[in-house]
This record gives sequence, C-alpha cells and structure tokens, in this order.
Amino acid sequence: MATKGNINLYKGIPVMEDAFVVIVKTEWNSAIVNALAKAARQVLMAKGVGCKVITVPGAFEIPFAVKNHYAYCKKMPDAYITLGAIIQGDTPHFDYVCKAVTDGVLQLNLSIDSPVIFGVLTVLTEEQAKERMGGIHGNKGEEAAVTALKMIALNRSFK
Repeated sequence: MATKGNINLYKGIPVMEDAFVVIVKTEWNSAIVNALAKAARQVLMAKGVGCKVITVPGAFEIPFAVKNHYAYCKKMPDAYITLGAIIQGDTPHFDYVCKAVTDGVLQLNLSIDSPVIFGVLTVLTEEQAKERMGGIHGNKGEEAAVTALKMIALNRSFK
C-alpha cells in the first residue's frame, strides 16, 4: 500500500457505476478496522460502486471467506477488499498470522478472476495502526478502495 504522500495513487481513479466490490473485514481490533471499512465504502460510494461487507472473527479467516464467497456467490464481485489490523504482541503469533493472511491473499489473487486487495494492517503498535486509519499515513481503507477501482479497470481491459 502507498503512503499518504503517494499522490499518484489518487490520479485517474475510474468511475464504475456498474461495479460491485465485497469488503471482508475482521471483528478483531474493530475500532481500527471499522474506520478502514468506512473510508473504503465512502470511496466506493463516491464512484458509484456497489458493495457488500462480510465480517469474519479475525484476519486468519479472511482468505476462507473470500474463497467461499467467490465459489458460492450469486453476484460475482469485480473485486474483494480485505481489511484487518494485526498488532504485534509478546508471542510469535503475530508472525504466523501475518504470513498466513498475506500468503492466503496472494493465493487468491493467483486463483480467482477477481482481484483481492490487501488492506490488512500489520503493525507493531496500536499507535501505528491509528496512524494508518486516518492519521499521518492516511487511511489505508481509502487506499484499498482506490486500488480496487484501478484493478477492476485493469482486469476489464484484459477481457
């Protein structure tokens, strides 16, 4: 994901009133994740994009939800946005969850036809998370939505 200073991210954002995006977000660290999801929805709504939100318990469950939604949904989404906040604690659990979620999203991008945007914060402290939910590093939910719109346009250009 880009930093707040990446002004190129916000150039050429396509308007796609016929697009549909599924946001998969976690319950864990809900204050942070809900701020990311709110910002993502605002970007999508501003561009006329429909969206649905699916909530999972934690970040580890995100790939499962995307895979099964894609397999069984009636309305195929143009993209998925994954949102979560993994904050390091005192054990190696942080490393395992970060790797599993990252690898899971990568595998989804290689195996399904809809882009899966990685909007999961992997930070060392809660303060770092807050800096990425509208603080000095911008809002990563907003950036994930912009990325989704650009990837939808790119994906459509291939067809």
